[in-house]
Amino acid sequence: MQINRITVFCGSSSGFEIIYERHAQLLGEKLVAQKIELIYGGADVGLMGVLATSVVNNGGKVIGVLPHFLKDKEIAHRRLTELIYVDTMHQRKLMMNELSDGIIALPGGFGTLDELFEMLTWAQLGLHQKPIAILNIDGFFDDLLLFIDTMIRKGFLKQINKELLLVANDIDTLFEKLCNYQVPKTDKWIKKGDV
Repeated sequence: MQINRITVFCGSSSGFEIIYERHAQLLGEKLVAQKIELIYGGADVGLMGVLATSVVNNGGKVIGVLPHFLKDKEIAHRRLTELIYVDTMHQRKLMMNELSDGIIALPGGFGTLDELFEMLTWAQLGLHQKPIAILNIDGFFDDLLLFIDTMIRKGFLKQINKELLLVANDIDTLFEKLCNYQVPKTDKWIKKGDV
């Protein structure tokens, strides 16, 4: 699969451990090395800022998408290739999806999870067929992955729908999975006989 632009969802905070910032920086370097443009939330704070600055400092292109009401709270990055302002959070997610060929989630909070799960839901409903991946830095997403298994075990999610989410613990494996992604073929709806 050819990926020219990738959306990355991640925290507007950096977390307590330096490993998160280090991986955001390394991901930025990898994007530039692969000639992939970054689409992200437009801020210059937290992992968002580290990632965008890494891409910019290494000569890559970055498009930020920021709602007007967040430009003061998240502090718009001033060195981007392009910064697009939108009115709502939904428009932000829609624009980021439309501009990209795939999605990566790094550690973050509620906003990151909201963005990740909206992209997964859209994929599950057949609204897009882009690869969606999480970089599971230092096991950050382990508990979330266990909860997804609980959803399957309790009959709220099909096992094949879990395949919509690519998981990697390191950046090279992440890119290998993104580039080799095959869309799972299934209906969304679960029937009694499926569980």
